[in-house]
Amino acid sequence: MYWSTKNNLYGIENLSLIPGSVGAAPIQNIGAYGCELKDTFQKLEAINLVTKEKVIFNKSDCDFGYRDSVFKNQLKNQFIITKVYLQLMKIKHLNINYKELKEKITNDKINSQEIREIIIDIRNRKLPNPKNIGNAGSFFKNPIIKKNQLKILIKKYPKIPYFAGEIIKIPAAWLIEKLNWKGYRNEKCGIYENHALIIINHNHSTGEDIQNLAKRIKKDVYKEFNILLEEEVSII
Repeated sequence: MYWSTKNNLYGIENLSLIPGSVGAAPIQNIGAYGCELKDTFQKLEAINLVTKEKVIFNKSDCDFGYRDSVFKNQLKNQFIITKVYLQLMKIKHLNINYKELKEKITNDKINSQEIREIIIDIRNRKLPNPKNIGNAGSFFKNPIIKKNQLKILIKKYPKIPYFAGEIIKIPAAWLIEKLNWKGYRNEKCGIYENHALIIINHNHSTGEDIQNLAKRIKKDVYKEFNILLEEEVSII
């Protein structure tokens, strides 16, 4: 990421500071601030854990979706990804439509390295460092809803934020915060005070503790909004 922006290449700067490895990125189809890995993805190499053979997966083979891929479904736990090929751009091309990002940009001469620095600053302010506070990053996906469902929600909550394009998404963080979960803590875990999507482990909580908290949040959101949240993290 640093190398690409330092060399004035465009395409993945919006993904800066997402924790994890390059090999894991296609599995999740990582994304942030209006950008997803699939936007620049070309192909990957992986090792079949049974046959030990190297296999090439082109973009169409990966069945990318919103924080999803074939490696989270049909091929889950069957391959180790060893190499990822991305196609970046030398010609300036910025993806700055995300509201929080756009508000930080003061001129149209900004480059990919400056975008990266802005995003790192935003993430450092909003998200806990996993080295200091145990967490699994964004725990829930932003739910995809239908137009008629959005109309119903707007009638009750006129200021509800949403992203409307090919699909309509509601920020899961807004739903959770609206129900006063942001900053919640029990004796083991809780919701990060600066971001409602982050479940934190502050006192040696178990996976069961985290899941129980997540279930309570999902139940509340469904009861109030008739929206069933879906986990972004992989639960084994």
